[in-house]
Amino acid sequence: MAAERLFPPVRRRRRAAASPGFEPAWHNAPMTSLIGRSARLIARHPAVVVIIWALVVAASALIAIFGVGGPTIFDQMETSRPAVPGSDSQTAYDLMGMGASSQGAAVVELVQGVDLADPVVAARAEAVVAAARPSLAGYSQVVQVADPWIFPSGPSDPAAAGLVSQSGDGFIVRVVLADGLAETVAKEAGQAVADRLDELGQAVVAAAGGSHLTSSGDLVTRSLNEEMEAALFKAEAISLPVALLVMMVVFGGFLPAGMPVIGALAAITAGLGGMLLINTVMDLDSVIVNVITIIGLGLSVDYGLLMVSRFREELSSAGAVAASGPSRRDAAVQQAVYRTVVTAGRTIVFSALTIAVCILSLLTMRPPLLKGIAAGGAMSVLLAMLAATSLVPAVLCLLGRHFLRPSPLRRIPGVRHLVAGVGDKATDHGVFAALARWVQRRAWPAAALALALLIALASLIGTLQLRSSSLSLLDPATEQGQYYAAIGRDYPLLAASDLYVVSDAAADDATVRDRLAAVEHVAYVGPASDLGAGVRLFQVNLAVEDSGGPEASAAVEAIRSLGLPLHVAGDAADQLDFKEALLDGLPLAAVLVTVVVFLLLFLMTASFVVPLKALIVNGLSIAASLGLSAWIFTADHGFATTGLEIYVVALAVAFGFGLAMDYEVFLLDRIKETYDRTGANDLAVRRGLQRSGRIITSAAAVIIVVFLGFALGRLEPLQQAGIILAIVVALDASLVRMILVPATMTILGRLNWWAPRPLQKLAAGFAIGADQGLRLPVAPTSSPPASSASPGFPSSGSSPGLGPAPLTPSKEETPNEDRPARPQHRV
Repeated sequence: MAAERLFPPVRRRRRAAASPGFEPAWHNAPMTSLIGRSARLIARHPAVVVIIWALVVAASALIAIFGVGGPTIFDQMETSRPAVPGSDSQTAYDLMGMGASSQGAAVVELVQGVDLADPVVAARAEAVVAAARPSLAGYSQVVQVADPWIFPSGPSDPAAAGLVSQSGDGFIVRVVLADGLAETVAKEAGQAVADRLDELGQAVVAAAGGSHLTSSGDLVTRSLNEEMEAALFKAEAISLPVALLVMMVVFGGFLPAGMPVIGALAAITAGLGGMLLINTVMDLDSVIVNVITIIGLGLSVDYGLLMVSRFREELSSAGAVAASGPSRRDAAVQQAVYRTVVTAGRTIVFSALTIAVCILSLLTMRPPLLKGIAAGGAMSVLLAMLAATSLVPAVLCLLGRHFLRPSPLRRIPGVRHLVAGVGDKATDHGVFAALARWVQRRAWPAAALALALLIALASLIGTLQLRSSSLSLLDPATEQGQYYAAIGRDYPLLAASDLYVVSDAAADDATVRDRLAAVEHVAYVGPASDLGAGVRLFQVNLAVEDSGGPEASAAVEAIRSLGLPLHVAGDAADQLDFKEALLDGLPLAAVLVTVVVFLLLFLMTASFVVPLKALIVNGLSIAASLGLSAWIFTADHGFATTGLEIYVVALAVAFGFGLAMDYEVFLLDRIKETYDRTGANDLAVRRGLQRSGRIITSAAAVIIVVFLGFALGRLEPLQQAGIILAIVVALDASLVRMILVPATMTILGRLNWWAPRPLQKLAAGFAIGADQGLRLPVAPTSSPPASSASPGFPSSGSSPGLGPAPLTPSKEETPNEDRPARPQHRV
């Protein structure tokens, strides 16, 4: 009664799309689930759904991308080191910033190509700098202005050595802001000082020649964000058109291929708007934009392919043929949309919840970066789910029978056979059923071989090195990249040290320096700097090629084990602490994912064995993918450094495991449907693989194209994310899903579906097939005009207009082929 009050029956219209007095039976069927109610609303009001999504996407684009009413999402993102609260490195950074002599942000002007040994040139440069000095010091937020001419002997003064290049052909003007300024005040003051220093640089170049560069922390962040934005747009510009071409072959036309793209663009754009909301309560790193884009694209393609394929299958089952004209009131289309949402939509909901749980497990980790990835990633998953289960079916409903028209691609001789061979088909016999039958005949050898290969690849994970890139991501062609290259080359006293060792207790400076110098790989220990409040800082340089490599990490561990009251910061120390935080949070995250995913898969399948097997196999698949990736990303294979970015590894584990579960759900969906109908396990495996195999392989092919599009960018973390996730998808969709899963399910037989009977009853309302009873026969209606029917799309044995095909088992479905039919869920 409550459902009827909430969703009153549709009033009969005098000018109905079908025969007078006809009303689809499913309109009056009780809505036994939230998914069913949503399906009913979407089928009845598709235009409203599309309008709501259009408004959401437009608002998100205007606010997040174009910055209407405020800064864009890219302007608000920050790039920072991977901090770990409470770690030794974070303690060192806190002590460095808490000293009495601590200072705020610095803005620097670097002038190059000015010969300071030439008195005339030096005098011209000094005059310009001296004239600008009062205006720079006049800012209320500025606490220090330093240049070579504030010292008694000018650039030749030993105290000015840090501000003059080693070759004497350049100098630096450094302006320091007060510490503790509010974020907005600091940014405004920093920008004002940077503009004034840029004017100073131009004036020096005009008077004395050379060139100039302006840099600050905000300018570096802006440069990195611009690179990130450009890389993302480049990746999308490459991957989306190629993915669209692949989907056109899969579906045999532009119209159905465009549906996943529509869902992807809507989910990604809405996700960027959602990031603005999340950023108001927690600071997000710029890498979160990568997460939103990669996850949104990948899942939207997956889910869109599943929805479109199921919709076309449901239309064919209803005996619909191609027709022209509006189809919003077409009963066959409405029922097909409804059936698509309650079947494929239910699968997508289970899949999305599983992936979201995997990503949200990162909230158990201490690093704020991972918490941000968890929040942004989970939001992206849910938006991809909502777009696929509401926007896509609404568009399908509006376009209706247009999806049954033969594709123009079939007229092209070379492409015709390709479309026919790999295109979308809802058949029970084909290459995947043959593959499943081949595997089933060799179940034990196939399972053993697949497991051996996965274990061999997983063993490579012992070579994995974690990295944390920051300034190395700067493009050398940009102003900020040129600035840091010049600092490292010509200003060693200002260049960043490999390690920062901080002492916050009374200790003899000479003793500390001697003990530090004796550590292996340490090349230089600078004199102690007094930061006030009893805090002493020692800057340490290492004799290593890679400041974040294994030798540097060994040096950090050796310093921490000296027994002195020391805290170590720097790239290697940051990476060690981040790795430790990952390992500390891993047990809780693993328990959370295991329990929740097991529960979700149990509710979906009403089985204890299938979820347990899925967790084991998919975990092994992720380990194998990480092992192979660790072997690929080494300096020996042409990459700048050896190792994987820390946040990329976390993303690959969480999202990759979720993607593996995504394909598991797609496959189990079809296997369970057939098993519930026939009670034949082996038949269900063959039928399920045939029905889902094309979707899995097609989705995998498209997603691999999308991910490899990200790998074409210059930013190495983006390359790593694209390649690692492409490996995860390729390995899972081929070896795991096509060989290992059919083999193990054949070996286990009826044991696959075992669960205690009381719990089976609990899962009955959630499991696949719970809404199968809502496929109700409808009254026959008049057929579309004969001229509108298209050859190649027969009516499947029912009236050419409407009505589901009979559910009579085919010859292959007859119980005698495998095992006797039996009640659902009984073992």
